[in-house]
Amino acid sequence: MAAQDLIRLWEEHVRGEFIDKDEDLSLATMTEDASVLHIPSQSGASGKAALKPYYRDMFIPSIPDQWQHTTTKRVVTGDTLVEEATVRLVHTRQMDWFLPGLPPTRKPIEVGLVIIVEYRDGKMAAERIYWDQAAVLRQIGRL
Repeated sequence: MAAQDLIRLWEEHVRGEFIDKDEDLSLATMTEDASVLHIPSQSGASGKAALKPYYRDMFIPSIPDQWQHTTTKRVVTGDTLVEEATVRLVHTRQMDWFLPGLPPTRKPIEVGLVIIVEYRDGKMAAERIYWDQAAVLRQIGRL
């Protein structure tokens, strides 16, 4: 795939998660056996059958209203997109994929992310998201 096609598919996926809050829109960008893994919390799922309830019941509903994602760097190869971003949010909802088991603290959080997306057959096949969990815990007074 061309780099602009990978970026377009990624942006469509993110729009489903954060703008439209529609798991079906996000899942439409993915292969049947796609996987998502948030590395620091080990939260995620594999396969569309498991990803649908993960997105619908855990991930999408927990995204705070005050969420800002700013891409700082993006590198695209033939089958991989790597994005560095800064996320700013206010922890107003329980986010078990991000801060497992912690109720909302109402504290602002700013953290850098690295997202690696692998593509296969014109769709997203794997997504891995990395962040510094210690930095997050420090900002909410838990470390």
